[in-house]
Parts: sequence; C-alpha cells; structure tokens
Amino acid sequence: MTIALCPGSFDPPTNGHVDVIQRSLAIFDEVVVGVIGNPSKSPMFSAEERVDLLRKVFTGVDRVGVETFDGLLVDFAVGRGIDVIVKGLRGVADFDSELQMAQMNHHLSGIETCFVATNPSHGYISSSLVKEVARLGGNTDRLVPAEVQQALNAKVPR
Repeated sequence: MTIALCPGSFDPPTNGHVDVIQRSLAIFDEVVVGVIGNPSKSPMFSAEERVDLLRKVFTGVDRVGVETFDGLLVDFAVGRGIDVIVKGLRGVADFDSELQMAQMNHHLSGIETCFVATNPSHGYISSSLVKEVARLGGNTDRLVPAEVQQALNAKVPR
C-alpha cells in the first residue's frame, strides 16, 4: 500500500487543491492531506478550521485523511509512514521553488516527491488570490468548493 502526503497551508482550500488531491487518489492507495499550522502567516482560517473544511469537502472518501502539523514536513511524513510527497504545479514558477524543496526533503529523509500538474482550468487559482477577491467583495464561488464558499461568506460578509 502506497501512502501519499499532499501538504499545504490550504488557506482556504481551493478547487485546484481538490483537483490535485483527487488525482493523487488515482495514483496512490491513500492520501493524507497535511495542513501546515504556521500561525506566523496570519491565516484567514485557523488550522482547525482548514482541517474541518477539507474533511467536509472529502466526506465519504475513505482513502483521504486530513491532519494538521507543525515543524518539518519530512518529520511529519516519516512519523506517519508516508511513502511519497505530492505537490501540485501551476506553472514554471511553482516548479522552481518546489524542486528545491523536493531535493531538500529527499536529502533529509529519502522521501521522493511526485509532481502533479494542476488542471489548466484551475491553474490561475491560488489561496492568496481567493482571499483577496473575497475581501474585495468579488465572487469566489467557482474558485472554491461549496463548503469553503460558505465559510468564506461567514468570514467576509458581502
């Protein structure tokens, strides 16, 4: 059985994130979604809220687990018996930074990274842009799952 880890801040989870996680399920037996706590970033949603949102999005999908963590990604991965890290790529800029991270993670732990190209229909979506559009009163309902849209509406009333 091969267990993959899809890590990220997921603040908030987007349709691009969901796409990469779903496509990872077609490749690996189980997918753990690792939500990075990272309170120094001043997130819109707490780590617990992001975990809850992702669990709602993947309700009924028994091969997806969602957990939060702090510290080194590879320490979390090794502690959970993770076989591979999965990272979604929107474009070349993502590749440059993610390749360096993948090499460091391999150096630290021996864990390989698998890159999954984001579906082009989601390539322009980022959590940062979703938050900015929401804060400025724009429509984000085609950028995030319905469960996330409800939470955004509660955080940023229109």
